[in-house]
Amino acid sequence: METRVTQGIKISVQAKFQAEYSKPVLNQFVFSYHITIENQSQQTVQLLERHWLITDSLGKIREVKGKGIIGLQPVLEPGDVHTYDSWCPLVTPMGHMEGYYLMHDSVTNENFKALVPRFQLIASTTLN
Repeated sequence: METRVTQGIKISVQAKFQAEYSKPVLNQFVFSYHITIENQSQQTVQLLERHWLITDSLGKIREVKGKGIIGLQPVLEPGDVHTYDSWCPLVTPMGHMEGYYLMHDSVTNENFKALVPRFQLIASTTLN
């Protein structure tokens, strides 16, 4: 599990290769990831946007950004935890993801980037 804390927002990520949805002979590799966002600060924050950089082992970078996460813009009071699951396809058996969530601090009325740690996407077939 990879973890990073930015301005009291702790983000942890656990990735997993999804063999049942992948087709290696067609260069289709599917990965799921579980994200935990914990507000360890003293302020209420809201997740406004996500920004991902997804890199495959050929060095191709795909940028994904948009409002919220899986259709939500969660508000986290101090001590709150929000979790969600999502997925990512790659054309190679290895790669990585990293990025940030744009957060809004209700006390300062300012936005900041809560950094998501880089995490590896590795198909279990490459480990044999």
